[in-house]
Amino acid sequence: MRAWAVGTPGPIGGGPIGGGPLVAVRRPEPEPGPGEVRVRVRACGVCRTDLHLAEGDLPPRRPGTVPGHEIVGVVDGCGPGATRFAPGDRIGIAWLRATCGRCRWCRSGRENLCPDARFTGWDADGGYAELATVPEAFAYRLPEALDDVHAAPLLCAGIVGYRALKRAELPPGGRLGIYGFGASAHVVAQVAIAQGAQVHVLTRSAAARELALELGAASAGPADGAPPLPLDGAVLFAPAGELVPVALRALDQGGTLAVAGVHLSDVPGLNYQAELFREKQLRSVTANTRADGEEFLRLAAALRVRPTVRPRPLDEADRALADLAADRVTGAAVLTV
Repeated sequence: MRAWAVGTPGPIGGGPIGGGPLVAVRRPEPEPGPGEVRVRVRACGVCRTDLHLAEGDLPPRRPGTVPGHEIVGVVDGCGPGATRFAPGDRIGIAWLRATCGRCRWCRSGRENLCPDARFTGWDADGGYAELATVPEAFAYRLPEALDDVHAAPLLCAGIVGYRALKRAELPPGGRLGIYGFGASAHVVAQVAIAQGAQVHVLTRSAAARELALELGAASAGPADGAPPLPLDGAVLFAPAGELVPVALRALDQGGTLAVAGVHLSDVPGLNYQAELFREKQLRSVTANTRADGEEFLRLAAALRVRPTVRPRPLDEADRALADLAADRVTGAAVLTV
């Protein structure tokens, strides 16, 4: 089968394609193991985590991994004991791939913190390929209202972004700040606005600021700027640690900042009095639980959340990732197979 794999991690650059960390390969068709299903990939979102893996910010866990964890496909094979899905079913494969089910985190409903968690496109090959496998217990049935290309970004950008929104503990009708406005942020903004929040977007991209206003944001300004009003909660999607103090200063007393990314550059020293006092909170976000995923996909269908997508053929995966690195993607890039 055709696929793309991470060779030697390093800067992907934004210039001519060729010689970068992502290389086109031919791989044998994978066989589903016990309790697994195989899907014929129809679409796979291009996530910033894929970029972090390719460039080495996220240390590879195995050589030659096929990235991609926002996978929409059709079941075409079931391993021994797999009975949840049948050939022909359309399902989604997300970032969280497996957990132990036995540790105190799993037993308390916090499987996203399982020390033995495994992840698609990091511990196992992902969706930059024609075929992919997944343990059936960690796959999602997809609402019929979502077509393949628009469903793909929801499987990480949407699910993990939704967990970040919950971690920000925004009160009903509150003011939400969103720092960075890529694939995840523009989905979360739609959910928050539909639920009655007043959303203020802060991002360096002029095109992203235009999209934010089109989606109903109350304001859109530069990433290092200040919102017009103090925020009740905020989510930092940009992997820029220097924005943490900026976002904390923008919070009203009692507000919460949730940092959504799997990778963040170093955070400069915090000024306790100016940035954390008055019961402000700073929280990280680690992956998601399956309950988050099921809840979000139902909500996305009910609220008619529709990502802005930039489809690209699988053969252009390296270009799509380079465009993401160079901030040339507004919304979400999606590979079609």
